[in-house]
Amino acid sequence: MPRTLANAPIMVLNGPNLNLLGQRQPEIYGSDTLADVEALCVGAAAAHGGTIDFRQSNHEGELVDWIQEARLSHAGIVINPGAYSHTSVAILDALNACDGLPVLEVHISNIHRREQFRHHSYVSLRADGVIAGCGVQGYVFAVERVAALAGTGQAEA
Repeated sequence: MPRTLANAPIMVLNGPNLNLLGQRQPEIYGSDTLADVEALCVGAAAAHGGTIDFRQSNHEGELVDWIQEARLSHAGIVINPGAYSHTSVAILDALNACDGLPVLEVHISNIHRREQFRHHSYVSLRADGVIAGCGVQGYVFAVERVAALAGTGQAEA
């Protein structure tokens, strides 16, 4: 049976330092906390009949483990890899193993208006879409896009 919002959650992954959202560099990332972002994602998924599995880690290997878990049990992935965007071939390889699973990459800030080293993202090589510079609202856009790509499963019923 294909995984859809009717039978599987959307995994929302947050990489390093996002646990400090609302405290760290609010001039770049705003004042919303990670709990605020989770509430936005839950609301966006619920509007499409879905649920969210929301996680954060500062550790690359844990993010890889979660991506591997998602490939077997989730309707799609929204990922803000943080600084791992620019460095992690391991996360890219894990995402590449998620055949057919919708993947959306999110960045709160516009990474293309920041330092040159932030302009390249390994995750973008696999992502079905990239949302950057929309603040935490970008997570809502990403959840909505994953919902559209994954479907509700109602057509199969």
